Formats: sequence, C-alpha cells, structure tokens
Amino acid sequence: MSLSRSDALAILTAPGEPYALTDTLINGRSYRTFANAPANLHDLFATAVDDSTFLVYAGERLSFRETYAKAAAFACYLQAQGIASGDRVAISLRNYPEWVIAFMAATSIGAIAVAMNALWQSDEMLYGLNDCGARVLIADEERLERLAPIRNQVQIAVVAVRPTRPHTDTVEFNAALSPYLGQSMPTVAVAPETSATIFYTSGSTGHPKGVLSTHRNVISALLSWELDAQAAALIAGLTPQPGPYQPATLMAVPLFHVTGSHAVFLSCYRQHRKLVCMYRWNPETAAELIESERITSVVAPAAMTGDLVRVARETQRDLSSLQVVGGGGAPRAPEQVRQIGATFASALPNTGWGMTETNAIGAGIGGLDYLAHPASSGRCSAVLELKVVDAEGNRLPAGERGELLVRGTSVFQGYWNRPELNATLFDDGWFRTGDVAYLDDEGYLYIVDRIKDLIIRGGENIGCGQVEAALVMHPDIIEAAVYAVPDERLGEEVGATVYAQAPIDEAALRDFLGAHLARFAIPRYLRFSDTPLPRTASGKILKRELRDDAVNALVNS
Repeated sequence: MSLSRSDALAILTAPGEPYALTDTLINGRSYRTFANAPANLHDLFATAVDDSTFLVYAGERLSFRETYAKAAAFACYLQAQGIASGDRVAISLRNYPEWVIAFMAATSIGAIAVAMNALWQSDEMLYGLNDCGARVLIADEERLERLAPIRNQVQIAVVAVRPTRPHTDTVEFNAALSPYLGQSMPTVAVAPETSATIFYTSGSTGHPKGVLSTHRNVISALLSWELDAQAAALIAGLTPQPGPYQPATLMAVPLFHVTGSHAVFLSCYRQHRKLVCMYRWNPETAAELIESERITSVVAPAAMTGDLVRVARETQRDLSSLQVVGGGGAPRAPEQVRQIGATFASALPNTGWGMTETNAIGAGIGGLDYLAHPASSGRCSAVLELKVVDAEGNRLPAGERGELLVRGTSVFQGYWNRPELNATLFDDGWFRTGDVAYLDDEGYLYIVDRIKDLIIRGGENIGCGQVEAALVMHPDIIEAAVYAVPDERLGEEVGATVYAQAPIDEAALRDFLGAHLARFAIPRYLRFSDTPLPRTASGKILKRELRDDAVNALVNS
C-alpha cells in the first residue's frame, strides 16, 4: 500500500530528521518551525561555498565561491557607508548577477533588502524610496535614467550597476567592491525574527504596499518546498540519483518578485543548482538556453510556460534535460497542464498558490497529482494552515466558497508603515488573503475568484485604484474605471473606461500614462465615454457592468 502525503510528511518531519518540525513561540503564538533550519540568511549563504557554477548571465559565469566573495566585499562596503541592522538597502535592477550579490550582502549584515519593481517609472520609484526610507540604492542604467528626474527629492547613496555613461553622485558597483575584495563576510548577530526583506505588491487601492518579512519567514518557505519535494519522492518510491550534469534552473521571471527571489534564486542556492539568468523573457532564447545549459527546471507564470510549450512544438531544440516546468504568480489553465505533460519528454508540471505575503508558499501540487487535479493549487504547506470563511468569519465546510485565510511560519510581519491596514487584515495571526476559494474533502485548494479589486497580468499584480489615479491625472479625464479583461496568454489584461470632457488620442494617452505607470499597468483596452460613468444609488461606479460591456464588445469585434 502506497504512502499518503500525511504519512510521508510525518516520517520526514519526525524528531531527528533533517526536516524535523517543532513548535516555537513567536510573538506570543505557537508556530510549526523547522528545527534544523539556518538561523538566518547569513548562515544559509555561508553553507554553500565551493567552486561549482552558480550564476550564469550571457557570457559571464560565477561559482558559488566567487559569488559569495563578491557579496562579502559588498557587505563590507555597505558597513563602511554606515549601513547597520534594520537599515533599508533598495535594489532596482534587471536580472543581473549584481542583484543576487547585493541581496546576499544586505541580508547577511542584518539590513533589509528592498526589492524594487524594475518596471516602475519615476513617480513609482520616488514613492517606493521614500516609503521604505532606503539609505542606499543599487540601480542599473535604465533605472538610473528614471531616477534622474526625482534625484533631488530623495536623500540616498546610489551604486551604479553596468552604467553606459557617467552619472553624478554615484559610485560604480565594481569600484565599490574593489577595496574590500578578499575580506571575509562580516559577522553580525541576526536573530530569526529580524526583518530581512521588503517586497512591494500592488493592492486594490492606492500605492503599492511594502511586504515586510523576517529571516525565518523566508527560510521557512525554502525548506517547505524542499520538504514537499522529499515527500513526493517518498510517496513515489524514488531515490534521487545524480544526473550527468549539474542541476540547473532558468531564471526567467524577475528577481523583484518572490517567485524569482525565493522559488528560483534562494532555492537554487540552497540546493546547489546552477542559476541561468535572462535579461527579459523571450521564449526562443529560453529554449536555446535550456538546450545549451542543460536546464533541468523552469519556474514561471502560465503565460511564459505556455510560450515554452509553443516553442517546444515548433522548433527542433533539444529540451530533454527539462524535468520540471513549474508555475506560480497566476493560475494555469487545465489544458496547459495537460500540454506540458504531453510536450516535454521528461518534464512534469507543478504549481502552487502563494503570495508575496506568504513568501510564495501556501499550497503546492506537481507531477501526476497535478495532472489528476489540473484546476487545483494543491495541498497546504506543512508549516501553514489554511481555512475558508464566510462574511462573518465562520469556517466553512469542504466544498463551500468563501475568503481564504492563511496562518503560519512563512506569513509576513505586516505591511511596512501600514499599522491601520495590518489591524484590518490580521485576526489572531490569520491573514485575510482577499482570494475566494474552497477546499475539497481531500484538502486540495481551488482558487476561484478575488474579493480585491486587483488584476493579475502574467503574474504581475496591478491595483485598479493605482491605474485609475494615473488616468484622472490627465487634464481631460473626469473619471475612470479600471477592470480585468480575460486574456488567453496572460490570464488577464488591463481594461479601462474613461469619461472625458474632450476627445483624447489613445496613443497620446498611453504616452501620458507611461510617465506615471509601469508599462505592464497601462491599459491595453481603452473605451471612452462622453457621459458620466454609470453608478449605483450609493455613488459607486458600476465597474462590473463596464467590464462586461468591454468584454462583449471585444468578442463581437
């Protein structure tokens, strides 16, 4: 008789086992924690220092030892600038090796690494830098250009990564490292509950919110994925065997999302995997890298993995090294799950449900289990609890839909500088996700809708309120409603209906929005009204009606 998942987890988490779980009192509440976890990210990084390849970017290669040495040097530089525990260090880059090095350096000395969205425009950068109070910004050429118009509005030291021209009031990254190369990583006392990261996530209203997490929050997520993989192998009766080449993962998603930073970068570091970075997503380039670098796993939202399925079918690339095609960031259609299983010779799909607020874990599913439950996000992580509640907060039985709540060791501390919001979203440690979901009688999670006014476009969270605020900044727009429009590839696209007092050219409006919004947040579908938008008796815009009209118009066009 085969083992159940609960049986496998019980074996693997028993006392004395590498993934043993224990009860730990944190902030007055008891949580399941990994007894053998590294105390902090400093210790985690120090455990994987050897000469095997870690980072690959274009023609550059860095071993684990070389990466760690550069991180130690940059940590010494940060300390020389007066950066200490709790200070914020902002990182605004594409997927360059310097992103990884800066993150390792900042968190190793107890500073808080702030992962800024590299697609933000100047206004958004200004808000993020002022909100987190960063003392140092590490930015590449494109971000330096966006920083220029707001430079006199922020008091911050700037480290320039791969600049293509001189920039005033900056120090070049390699020049900052140079005096400290060869020095050891500083030793700093960092407790598990010390704040480690801030990742910004868009909400349904207003500005993006800074998600503050501890070292334990982040590390618990990493070990949770490992535990799930061990459990799946135990259930299948498989003993991992070394392959003919070093396991490798393609970094196809941005590092400023927890999928990229946690599920890819940090997981690769923990598991001694080669990490092959892409500047931006291109499915043909991805297939070429999978073939040339013998990539064994890819983790990306449904839009990207769908692209990969298409390229695999259209080209003669040898993608036989792929063993896992992971998902995350946005739901994957059941048909794509089946396509992955049928397209790649050795690869099976996996996915999960998680949030920035849970450090990317929550529920997970993979392999044959996923093929059997293609609409599900899987079953709950061993260090978390999930429940579905009605409008009054009562727990609902299996099969009934309500709001999904989560509690456990990887759940974030709270939103940075948002105590009033934290008070409304936490109840006895349970975090209100804003997702409508149900759990079946086997514990499989199904996400079916969202309570929040939020668009998820290819894994990017876009707050409708933020886009609406940018639209009404236009002098001719009186009011605006922003909503999700279904999209086959990206899951959702941004749609907007605006009431304008004069005719507006669409291209000119998009140019205007480009100064205030990241490109992915600019509406693809625009509708114009010469009369006020429809409202309820209480004055709320009938957004659902406007969305339905827009979708019907697209279908019939």
